[in-house]
Amino acid sequence: MLNFVLCDDNVKVLDKLSVMLETIFIKNDLDAKISFKTTNEDDLLNFTISNIIDVLILDIDLKSKNNGIELANTIREYNKDCYIIFITAHSEYVFLAYKCKTFDYICKPITKQRLQETILRLFNDLENKKQINYIKVSNKNILINSNEIDYIKRDGMKLVFYTKDKSYEMYSSFSKLQNKLPTNFIRCHKSFIANVNNISKLELNSNLIYFNNMSTCDIGPKYKNDLLKGVDLNGNT
Repeated sequence: MLNFVLCDDNVKVLDKLSVMLETIFIKNDLDAKISFKTTNEDDLLNFTISNIIDVLILDIDLKSKNNGIELANTIREYNKDCYIIFITAHSEYVFLAYKCKTFDYICKPITKQRLQETILRLFNDLENKKQINYIKVSNKNILINSNEIDYIKRDGMKLVFYTKDKSYEMYSSFSKLQNKLPTNFIRCHKSFIANVNNISKLELNSNLIYFNNMSTCDIGPKYKNDLLKGVDLNGNT
């Protein structure tokens, strides 16, 4: 079951959001519940530290000492994997919001249809992440969980698969491999294929991709647009 947490400084908005969410859960038979809701940022932080949060729906303009973006950055220190959905009446915050690895950004007034689209897409994203694809390193009869691969490097006649802890080699080519890879693997350079689900940061000025373990690979100008489209479609920033 997914645990949803809601925070908005306006009690009426909070109550309306709760009713809409519960209706969406029931209508679509979703395994989810609202485990906590508050108008107070300190209460939210205290709950975050000691409880499981899967989805956080957070107002940006909380009219308090910190805005929602600052609060989300603090929460990320305790929970790096929760889905964050920002809500606000101020559309100018949209670009700042996505720096927090935001799943979506919903402008007020929130409609049930718009909220439902986001929630269903979130559940679909979770379902896709559950699907484990294995890649066979044929030369050594080794199966690698594709979710653990950060990037693949072409090195002469070999392909090198880099995971968080180690690397694996096989004799093959990108042309033979690419059709067998999940859609989250995007060609980003003539010598690299990146797993966009494991990207932590893009530095477009220096043409570098950073992964969660701070390893890097290059971005080639020819492949930059395809990479950015792939990152956007997979909900990464």
